[in-house]
Amino acid sequence: MFSLKKLVGGEEVFFELLEKSAEEARESVDLLVRLLAKPEAGSLDDFALLRKKDKRITEEISERLTTTFVTPLEREDIEALSNALYKIPKTLEKFGERLLLCPERVRKTDFSRQAGLLLKAADVVLVMVKALRSSPDLEKVKEQNDRLQYLEGEADKLMIDLLRDLYAGQKDAVSVIALKDLYDLLEKVIDRCRDSGNVIFHIVLKNS
Repeated sequence: MFSLKKLVGGEEVFFELLEKSAEEARESVDLLVRLLAKPEAGSLDDFALLRKKDKRITEEISERLTTTFVTPLEREDIEALSNALYKIPKTLEKFGERLLLCPERVRKTDFSRQAGLLLKAADVVLVMVKALRSSPDLEKVKEQNDRLQYLEGEADKLMIDLLRDLYAGQKDAVSVIALKDLYDLLEKVIDRCRDSGNVIFHIVLKNS
């Protein structure tokens, strides 16, 4: 039977799905923190399950975009935000895989500063996504997005410090390659958070 309600859709559905995706992204950062605390007892199962769960959310958003006539935000904006959010747990799963490939070479490495920046960035993204359904104030969203830009800038500066130390010649070549790869992946996660914030700011700017 033809359903006008299904065709028109409900504004709440898209907001709920985006919020769930942002929550999964935030949870993936918590998993990272737990993995870094005890890498010897680490497992990729939780990362894989969470990433698959978020992938299902992303796929549902995509499916609803093709079957819903009226959406609360422009379709390309919903899809862009959905994809940006999904890349956070996806990239963190890659980090976990690489970390567990050579735990003996990175056991003494301190990732706490990157983890701290990621926690802050993921928190900001979650707040911004949850605010979308209530037509947030543009200045407030800009302030939050500026915060993400600041955190991304701090991550860039930290990366330079880490590379300087890495290339100082105190580590063997294999350890340098492994750590450089891990540092790059964590920086990418910060970039994904920034990308999510940019999409949200763009959405609010267009609709203000």
